[in-house]
Amino acid sequence: MPPLPRKIRVLVVDDSAVVRKLVTDALASDPEIEVIGTAIDPYVARDKIKSLEPDVITLDIEMPRMDGLTFLRLIMEHRPMPVIIMSSLTQRGSQTALEALRIGAVDVLGKPGDSYSFGNLGPQLIEKIKAAAIAKIRRQRFASPPSATPPPVPPPLAGEPARPRPAPAPLPNRPPPLPAIECRDNRSIILLGSSTGGTEALTDILTQLPAGLPPIAIVQHIPAHFSRAFAERLNKMCQFEMREAQDGDWLTPGLALLAPGNFHMMIQRVGDRYRVRVADGPMVWHQRPAVDILFKSAAECAGPHAVAGILTGMGKDGAEGLLKLREKGAITFSQDEATSVVYGMPRVAWEIGASQRQLPLDKVAEFIVRAIASQHALRTTPPPA
Repeated sequence: MPPLPRKIRVLVVDDSAVVRKLVTDALASDPEIEVIGTAIDPYVARDKIKSLEPDVITLDIEMPRMDGLTFLRLIMEHRPMPVIIMSSLTQRGSQTALEALRIGAVDVLGKPGDSYSFGNLGPQLIEKIKAAAIAKIRRQRFASPPSATPPPVPPPLAGEPARPRPAPAPLPNRPPPLPAIECRDNRSIILLGSSTGGTEALTDILTQLPAGLPPIAIVQHIPAHFSRAFAERLNKMCQFEMREAQDGDWLTPGLALLAPGNFHMMIQRVGDRYRVRVADGPMVWHQRPAVDILFKSAAECAGPHAVAGILTGMGKDGAEGLLKLREKGAITFSQDEATSVVYGMPRVAWEIGASQRQLPLDKVAEFIVRAIASQHALRTTPPPA
């Protein structure tokens, strides 16, 4: 008789006894996961990491004696392992959670509210635990976030291209942006989808992209309340305007829109412009927002004018939509296995033939720029006499 598969061993670190019990009970419902211990602070957690050797840690941010971010830095420097951050659903908590992702946490989940019930968070936590268990974790070289914030740019009028913005401060340990280009084609659009490991992958790509590109629509699997903070963080780092999408927004050159957490995002063609629709709806592949929703809507209205890619992430979301985009004439790509934190979504996209190219993360931005340029050249080159 073959041996039973080994369970994923989880250590729960939180100073709240109520949260520790909620997390433990939620994970106990899955036969593939075992909570091997709990800890009330990082000092107790340190000893239990040594003695119990967990596969995944869930980590609170605000704890006595040592905060979660400090402990996370120590973990990533001395004993890298998958960590899921449990953070409060506040603006401050969102910013802290994003900093944790920058340091090396695999994912983030909002903590239970005053009702002391996990509700729909239980299945989400289980999925994140399973993704974290197979994630590639690397030692991190920490860099300070950019200190200079560009002055605000007045919002454009409806349908007007986004106005030029001052260049952000150079980012430490990241390559400089590619040279600016000029987009004169209202039909072009860039589409990106990602999940586990995607916040840092998107940061790497978007901070390399130049000003002057066509509009960008992005779905990242991220909890509600964290998506706005993520968009605001990227807005300070990119050469173009970046913000969380709202229903009815126009996608114009020089603008990137991120799907809000817990809402699907679609695009539709109105005349010679693209408009965003943000709506509630059933989860797709256990996700809301779902990459497939965005990609399938874009296949119908953008087709050969799109450049679309799937980045790191667990599961299958986005692969079917990317295939529809390719069938409609879009240029498609996926992140390669070597640079993906979790090679799930990109793998499925490649295996079903949705992706035309597999790319390492550091080549994605250049590929996007070249793809947009090639599309523009095809449309502007006169046919041979």
